[in-house]
Amino acid sequence: MAEALISVLLQQLASIIQKQVDQEVRLIVDVKKEVAKLTRNFKAIQVVLENAEERQIKEVDVRYWLDSLKDVSYEMDDVLDEWSTEILKQQILKQEVGNAGSTSTTKKVCFCIPAAWFCFGHQVVLRRDIARKTKELDERLAQIASERQNYNFQPPKRGIEQIEQRKSSSFVDQTFGREVEKDILVKKLLSESGQARPNFLVIPIVGMGGIGKTTLAQLAYNDERVQAYFDNRIWVCVSDPFDEIKIAKAIIDVLKMGTNTPASNELQTLLEIILECVKGKKFLLVLDDVWNDEDRKWEPLKLALQNGAVGSRILVTTRKEDVAMMMGASVDTVNLKELSDENCWKLFCHVALGDREISEYRTFEVIGKEIVKKCKGLPLVAKTLGGLMRHKKTRKEWEDVLKSKTWELDVVEKQVFQPLLLSYYDLASTVKCCLLYCVIFPKGYLIEKDNLIELWMSQNYLNLIGNKEKEEVGEKYFNDLVMRSFFQEFEKDDIGNITRCKMHDVVHDFLQFLTKNECFVLEGKGGNKRIMEFNGENKARHLTLMFAPEGAFPSSLYSCKNLRTLATFDSNISTFGRELISQLKCLRTLNLSFNSIKEVPNEVGELAHLRYFDLSYNEDLMKLPDSVCNLMNLQTLRLIWCRTLERLPEGMGKLINLQHLYVMGCFRLKLPKAIATLTSLRTLDQVRILDVDNNKEALFELSDLRELDQLRGSFRIEFLEDLKDARQAEQAHLVNKNCLVSLELRFFFGGTNEIPLVASQEETLNALQPPPNLESFSIYHYSGTTLRPHWMTSLNKLRILTLGYFWYVEFLPPLGRLESLEVLEIQDWLSLKKVGVEFLGIETQTSSSSSSSSPMILFPNLKKLVFEYLPMWEEWEGMAGWSEEDDSQKTITIMPCLSSLQFGYCRLLKTLPNFLRNTPLKELVIGFDCRILAQGCQKGRGGSEWPKISHIPNIKVWIGQSGEFVQKDGVWIGQQQTDDDETPSVASTSSSGVNLGDRASNLGHKSTLYSNMKMKTRTPLLNSSS
Repeated sequence: MAEALISVLLQQLASIIQKQVDQEVRLIVDVKKEVAKLTRNFKAIQVVLENAEERQIKEVDVRYWLDSLKDVSYEMDDVLDEWSTEILKQQILKQEVGNAGSTSTTKKVCFCIPAAWFCFGHQVVLRRDIARKTKELDERLAQIASERQNYNFQPPKRGIEQIEQRKSSSFVDQTFGREVEKDILVKKLLSESGQARPNFLVIPIVGMGGIGKTTLAQLAYNDERVQAYFDNRIWVCVSDPFDEIKIAKAIIDVLKMGTNTPASNELQTLLEIILECVKGKKFLLVLDDVWNDEDRKWEPLKLALQNGAVGSRILVTTRKEDVAMMMGASVDTVNLKELSDENCWKLFCHVALGDREISEYRTFEVIGKEIVKKCKGLPLVAKTLGGLMRHKKTRKEWEDVLKSKTWELDVVEKQVFQPLLLSYYDLASTVKCCLLYCVIFPKGYLIEKDNLIELWMSQNYLNLIGNKEKEEVGEKYFNDLVMRSFFQEFEKDDIGNITRCKMHDVVHDFLQFLTKNECFVLEGKGGNKRIMEFNGENKARHLTLMFAPEGAFPSSLYSCKNLRTLATFDSNISTFGRELISQLKCLRTLNLSFNSIKEVPNEVGELAHLRYFDLSYNEDLMKLPDSVCNLMNLQTLRLIWCRTLERLPEGMGKLINLQHLYVMGCFRLKLPKAIATLTSLRTLDQVRILDVDNNKEALFELSDLRELDQLRGSFRIEFLEDLKDARQAEQAHLVNKNCLVSLELRFFFGGTNEIPLVASQEETLNALQPPPNLESFSIYHYSGTTLRPHWMTSLNKLRILTLGYFWYVEFLPPLGRLESLEVLEIQDWLSLKKVGVEFLGIETQTSSSSSSSSPMILFPNLKKLVFEYLPMWEEWEGMAGWSEEDDSQKTITIMPCLSSLQFGYCRLLKTLPNFLRNTPLKELVIGFDCRILAQGCQKGRGGSEWPKISHIPNIKVWIGQSGEFVQKDGVWIGQQQTDDDETPSVASTSSSGVNLGDRASNLGHKSTLYSNMKMKTRTPLLNSSS
């Protein structure tokens, strides 16, 4: 971590000089001289840091030296931050003075920063304080720099070369589990697929260290079928570095059976020998433990091996998905998961209790199974703990191991953490910091990716790379950790992007081991949830508080004056006051989400270093103090689901570094107009729009979005009433917000039979032209009678479209020309009776049939199509007079990628279009209350629709409260009942005589409920078979 800290500090020192020049301010005399001295000392230390970080694991004196360096670095970071903040304040003062001289209405636009900040005496004291601290730290740093000579640090080498790496062989020990994985792998090795590719196929096994990749490769390598299939089998332990000559010699040694092994070290000579030896032979080459992801090192060996016979295979084990991608084998990758608890127990038992008497087995069985839970499915941990327990003879010894923390056991450190250290040292220094910071989350916590990146930003871990924004750098670092198997159990959005993930418990233990002097977890204990006392470690930088009861923070926190992170989980803190804040002036990150806080003290404005403040899910919080606006370095403010929060301070415009503001679920909140001045905002997840006359309260209006062109990610606009003037929508300039990926529009829902200002909603929607780069778009509660905005067909990058709660629109818009659309959901259209050719993007049947011979692909990339709650829908018409079989010129192709089609609550739907029979559908779901369609889709018995769907391998019809298959994996299972008594009563109100007003009223509560939720968490009304 010290290496990354110094890298950040060097950037800050360079930035300080630039800021002083740009702003023409001088806080310290001879500033360039002071900065040069600091930079020189830091660079002298930086040269040996990599070696020092590796040695500190085993050498206590080196660890102490590094701790001293980190202490100085953290303090220097605080001083530089104070320095930068003071420069920023002077910049604001300069603007204030300029405003005062140019207008008589200065008071209306000034930043209102406390006068004490700018009084001459205060500035003099602050400058002297910064100068004194800088000088003291420089002296301490010079001493540390000179002490480095005492440790004989070596020049930098790659970290993973410094750790003794295991050597593998093809011989396999007794294993438990992995039968399924082995069968899958053997089938891949013996299959005839991929024969059109180069003569060999690469199959990577990817997984975290200790999960059993090598063991699985050994099982397949020694399988009798594999031995019989290949002419030659070769096992090479690669490790790091990727030594092409060493690998080539190992291959030749096996192919020549140890005879006439060449003495040459010329790669060209060795590759020529391999080329000749594999000619016409079907070989299996195992490359175990590959780290190299550089194509230039792999390419020469690959070209030589292409001389083998068709059906040859290369089996690669690696921790890095980058390796699989570099080898062009991502499709055939085997992603290895954890062992089951049962198989972990069998493996542990085999090692620990294999030679014990049956009575001893019974004595230790219950405790042993509890110990095995620590393994979390990792066979290496099961073996290691089994080996430890083999020599434990008493019940007390077993109980002591059970009660201990995994990362405190010496045997775990030596055998389990060693392979994880290899992965750790393979990371760049800044990525190491980002990984270590993840220890602040509890075990098993579901980590939100975007939130994690914002946390890394708050700690200044994301150095700028070229022209990339810090969020982009964070995304890159996150992907690096994903590729190296540090994260698991991914949740993805509909587009396939990772949104949330977890960290394996053993990885968490490993990070605790590496950060045990800096990161601490304080837990409640006992039945009354008392907080255990904390010995106020001054070196504590990051503190996680868990299970805190209602009330204030424990007094033991007050001595943690160097904390940079304070985070609560599963706690019920109701107050935090000035005493705590006065002791935690170094805080960068303060996470108080999911507590019972009703009031934020004014003193919070004194946390000058604070960059991340999370008060989400404090449902009784009604307001924020004006002093929040003094947090000039604040980057992220999260207020999600603060349901009673009514106002934000009017001075929000002072938060000039604020980039992420979250207010989703704040139903009473009225945003101040000052938000419009925060042109650096990257995230504003929701705005709720009131059409206010005169706007005396200075509230945020739709037109105030016009300058917020840096917005990115997901954004929701919710109208609390219809706009009287659609020009406001046009003035929002949504089309200029090119970084937005997801947009949701929620119109005003009146819930009556009358059409409320239909023209207003149609005009507003037409004026709200989305940006062209949009990938996901949703519209809800639209009361217009037509849906044909002029921009709809221009969204060429749109991948997901959801149209829900449309009361009066009778026809679907022409969507067939949206070339990137992959997922389309139509929900709650109460007036839709027929879906015709206009849906495909063709105006009339005549024009389609008489179209030119140039090929036309409609819905070219659509994969998933969902229809839900369409009570009046009777017919889905295709293109009359046209069929793909008769279209010899292939002038029209419809939905060539469609794989999933779902219906729910479409009670009157009778027919399906003919073109469905030519789609590559893999799944059809006929959900609740689709009785007529279900009858029409019966096989035989006059099922008129069956010929259109018979090719679909998986067809599910929902009966009662459970779904049953008609056809699964292409096999007919049985006829389903579709009588009325089998139809869910919940949908019986939908009929041909449905009253739209009653239906709208019934949906009122549901629509309000959904308005309070992000659509990604919307409870599905029907589920697919997948």
